[in-house]
Amino acid sequence: MTTKRTFLAGVFAIATSALVALPAMAQQATQALSSESVIEGVKERGVLKIGLSLFVPWSMRAKNGDLIGFELDVGRKLAEDMGVEVEFVETAWDGIIPALVSGKFDVIISGMSWTPQRNLTVNFSDAYAYSGLKILANKEMIGNKTVADLNDPSVTFAARRGATPAAVIANMFPNATLLQFDEDGAATQEVLNGNAHATMASEPTPSREARNHPDTLVVMESEMFNQSGEGFVFRKGDPDAENYFNNWIAQNWRSGWLQARHDYWFTTEDWADQVQ
Repeated sequence: MTTKRTFLAGVFAIATSALVALPAMAQQATQALSSESVIEGVKERGVLKIGLSLFVPWSMRAKNGDLIGFELDVGRKLAEDMGVEVEFVETAWDGIIPALVSGKFDVIISGMSWTPQRNLTVNFSDAYAYSGLKILANKEMIGNKTVADLNDPSVTFAARRGATPAAVIANMFPNATLLQFDEDGAATQEVLNGNAHATMASEPTPSREARNHPDTLVVMESEMFNQSGEGFVFRKGDPDAENYFNNWIAQNWRSGWLQARHDYWFTTEDWADQVQ
């Protein structure tokens, strides 16, 4: 009987020790995950590195050389709220995800909408902005064509390489020719120069370009294509970053700050005299 009691006491002691150790083990696991988060790296470094590509009015160069735009407002406030400095890293769009994965910056804030293909490589936060695509066409070249008429080998589109409009054009108009460039501005210029019938871009870019060049450009009548949300983009396996970014975005939607900055850059041209 004594032996049995001794055995049971030993089992109880082991079980008790295990139960006591569980919270400590959980805390250690949490600390390990946290220490690997980009958020902890940013706090330690004191600088948040943001990858972006330039396209109006998301991000652009002012006449004095400064970076301005909706993304710049978002990135600067995000860094300010984290108590760190901010560094913007200009990167070609078709290489921006590989650059993030390789660690050249901490997060992409560049109007990137989530797609299943992109999600295989990187993670997205909740939406901090929403947009949709419109077709911007050369008036003379497009003539009386409708959107349905554009799926023809005689029609040429221009778009930014690797961007959502290029994928949407290829899917919607597979019979048309698609010219691809590194910048949105180059695609629009091809339409202005008469080298392409049309391009596709997120509003308000098409409407603004049509207002700036009313004799040459027109926004084709149709619904908004590929309406979607844009999120912060970060490396996989980082629940700490996902939690922080989503909470920051939710707070700034609730406060009205994100809506106010979005309205300023996308529904007005009060900023237009700052750029070339």
